[in-house]
Amino acid sequence: MSSQASASFLADAAPTAGGRSLGVLVCGHGSRNRLAVAEFAALAEQLQQRLRPLPLEYGYLEFARPILRDGLETLRRRGAEHILAVPAMLFAAGHAKNDIPSVLNTYAAETGLRIDYGRELGVDRRMIQAAGARIREALARATGSVPLQDTLLVVVGRGSSDPDANSNVAKVTRMLVEGFGFGWGETVYSGVTFPLVEPGLRQAVRLGYRRVVVFPYFLFSGVLVSRIVQHTERVAADHPELEFIQAAYLGDHPHVLDTFEERVMDVVRGDTAMNCSLCKYRAQVLGFETDVGAPQHSHHHHVEGLTDGCDLCERECTGACQPDGVPIPLGAAASEHGHGHGHHHHPVYPHADHPLGPRTLRSGGATA
Repeated sequence: MSSQASASFLADAAPTAGGRSLGVLVCGHGSRNRLAVAEFAALAEQLQQRLRPLPLEYGYLEFARPILRDGLETLRRRGAEHILAVPAMLFAAGHAKNDIPSVLNTYAAETGLRIDYGRELGVDRRMIQAAGARIREALARATGSVPLQDTLLVVVGRGSSDPDANSNVAKVTRMLVEGFGFGWGETVYSGVTFPLVEPGLRQAVRLGYRRVVVFPYFLFSGVLVSRIVQHTERVAADHPELEFIQAAYLGDHPHVLDTFEERVMDVVRGDTAMNCSLCKYRAQVLGFETDVGAPQHSHHHHVEGLTDGCDLCERECTGACQPDGVPIPLGAAASEHGHGHGHHHHPVYPHADHPLGPRTLRSGGATA
């Protein structure tokens, strides 16, 4: 759907929502990384241009301002009576399923404002096209001439305690491998689950491919993307006989913006269903049975709007604040709430001690 068609669709749809004035809230996670925050704001501005004259604001769960409540308040002041909230999340894990809805539900209950919540970007044809474009850009920078059949694609996902979200990264990998005709594909993760980037790459290089393309399936910059680069460079330094190519993250690729725009349209159409058959909060997913029926609440209240950011890096995050994967506490908020690691609590991941997983972040990584 074109931007002009979207604006027309929304204008026609407003009366069907009870004649209320519509507004859009883009819900982000937030970051201490100033570049990541700037990238998110720029993407929201581009989306605003596409959806004019509909008012659009954005907000974050943690570590940046405006927080979600600020965005909601601004939309109310701008006359919005019905909010279309969309999560700026690639996949539906705890943030999209619990944390953001908790904030929205609380605000709606306090104010009486109608808020309809959309779904994540998900495994979408346009997102695959955006990923493919980033990989083509990386291949175009390659120095040698290596056939795709001799090239290994490694897709790096965020990593979650939700196996449903993790499995979606693997599906993206397979779509890209078949779409390009790569010789092989592997999926690794930047944290929480396994295999992590470095141990995963060290396993993958044993397959014998001449070239390795590492693609971070992320929306924006940040400490995790920096860590992916650093860990890839470690493995590459130990294997000078192989060509390692690092692709860029998704960013504000036009197809990403197209998908965001479509998610707003989905809310109006009522097409907002997430995958529940494999959701660990609703189904007895193998190994995660105890998570069924967990209460829907946010773990981010004590870091909402926290902006006493790290000054170890100038603008682009290098990961200096968490060389072993554990963030250094920043400001008083960390000690105030008894969180020695300066971060919020997440559900316990049952495989935290996996030899290729989270504990390797604290032990300096895996070796070949």
